[in-house]
Amino acid sequence: MGLQASAPTRTQSATVIRACDIVLASLLLVFLAPMMLLIAICTYVADPGPILFAHRRVGHGGKMFPCFKFRSMAVDAAERLKELLENDPAAREEWARDHKLRNDPRIVGIGRFLRKSSLDELPQLLNVLRGEMSLVGPRPIVVDEIERYGRYFSKYCEVKPGIAGLWQVSGRNDVSYRRRVAMDVKFAEKQSVTLYFKILVLTVPMVLLSRGSY
Repeated sequence: MGLQASAPTRTQSATVIRACDIVLASLLLVFLAPMMLLIAICTYVADPGPILFAHRRVGHGGKMFPCFKFRSMAVDAAERLKELLENDPAAREEWARDHKLRNDPRIVGIGRFLRKSSLDELPQLLNVLRGEMSLVGPRPIVVDEIERYGRYFSKYCEVKPGIAGLWQVSGRNDVSYRRRVAMDVKFAEKQSVTLYFKILVLTVPMVLLSRGSY
């Protein structure tokens, strides 16, 4: 009886969360439209090229989707990264460990400010409306990161990736990748409307203080 009762509850929670995603993402897009337009202009002026960057990420059920961001990197970012990793052992080790670089030579113009403030992720509100992401969930990963999850990758696939999540409100880049995976598993197992709003509330001060972001 317990198992039979839990299934509709989880389904109902997912329905409520999806409704909240649509309403909140729509309101945020309207409210933030002037800021997003200003960011778009500054991005292009600082480094002419595409304003948005759509990176292939792993989503719900393991399906790939284009994750939108304001472009914070140079148009030749891939070449810059390749050259750095070939010539800098320390950077190569950091990339292998975290899949991120604190001093990333690919970032140009206002890119560092956008990443520090998380404003580069505002276009992901479009991903939320498209149903590819949720406002709350594990951060979307790239294919190369799947092996980091090992047998827990299936847990990651159980929920939609999110703009905010347990990892972000728990220290973000200051947290080890192993702990990040543990948090994603915990979220997938404990997902609820209450946890959804708790993470949203905790995200506000984390973003304003730019803790753990680079």
